[in-house]
Formats: sequence, C-alpha cells, structure tokens
Amino acid sequence: MADDKSKVGGRDRERVAGNQDYEIDFLAGKLGVSAEKVRQAIQAVGNDRAKVEVYLSSNKN
Repeated sequence: MADDKSKVGGRDRERVAGNQDYEIDFLAGKLGVSAEKVRQAIQAVGNDRAKVEVYLSSNKN
C-alpha cells in the first residue's frame, strides 16, 4: 500500500515505514548503515524513528 502523501505531519515523521524502501534508504544513508541494518533495528525496537536511530547509533558494528 502506498504512503498517502496528502496526510503529513509530526505523527508521520515519528515513525519509520518499514515497508517503504525510500524511508529505509534515507535512514540508512543518514546514519551510514546498510538498509538491512535498518530493517533489523525496526525488528528489534519497533518503528519509532528516535528509538531506531539510537539503536543504530549505538550498534554500528
């Protein structure tokens, strides 16, 4: 299902849409990790963007 671009706002930015490749790729590039690492982080901590970023920042190895 495509992301509805007409519905924007803070709540959408707080989550990572794990089924949207462009969101995974953006976060991977931002944090310097692979897309697979982002998917693993989402599995580990859920799709809360802040938690995913903290998880990836502390587990870059």
